[in-house]
Amino acid sequence: MFIASLAVLSSFLVSQAVAHGGVTTYVIGGERTTYPGWQPYNTPTGQKSIGRPYSVSLTYFSKISCNNNGQASAGQLSATVAAGTAITAKWSQWTHAEGPVTVYMAKCSGSCSSNSSNSLKWFKIAETGLISGTLGKGSWGNGEIMKTLSYTTNIPASLAAGEYLIRHELLALHQANTPQFYPECAQLIVTGGGGKTPSGSYLVSLPGAFSMSDPGVNVNIYAADAQTITTYKVPGPAVWNGQ
Repeated sequence: MFIASLAVLSSFLVSQAVAHGGVTTYVIGGERTTYPGWQPYNTPTGQKSIGRPYSVSLTYFSKISCNNNGQASAGQLSATVAAGTAITAKWSQWTHAEGPVTVYMAKCSGSCSSNSSNSLKWFKIAETGLISGTLGKGSWGNGEIMKTLSYTTNIPASLAAGEYLIRHELLALHQANTPQFYPECAQLIVTGGGGKTPSGSYLVSLPGAFSMSDPGVNVNIYAADAQTITTYKVPGPAVWNGQ
């Protein structure tokens, strides 16, 4: 019975991974350089990716940094990218239009492969929340992901060279007061740059940057007032502009 239950659970998780999708590819500098993302529905044995291992979705915070225990994979790779270069995450599919997209980075101490993502300090480099309309009937960052299955941002041109984790998160708000987090991380080696790093309120811990009671997390898009509210604050710190 226990073995059968595990088999059913495994099948469910695979179906959820396929249904919601994940970052299948990271594209650096247009289409010139591509790297495979992590494949959570395949065996980890033999996988070589710049993506950190991850599961499917999270409704709790203990693994919110990279959707795993904080570790690199056995076949972990890192992508070299010049500061100021565009990086695009591509998803296999995405099915939830309501909610924000955020991109964070964290500087590693030495090699990122020896760093736990849970112990790093993170800063936000991009976000797309409520674009237009109301909380209940508006256009969201997640809706844009559904159209293109991709999200592009630039590594800050002034960022100091070094090894970093980059973290893309889709926060799905389609279930009332039951937010679903889909964070994924990848390893980068940033070159060039202007030697700057964020400080103060731009730096946060994950977990720690927000909670389930955060007004940007605990959202009921079906409530009566949500049909008229036209403002939304994306959870977490302000976006670091490179200054």
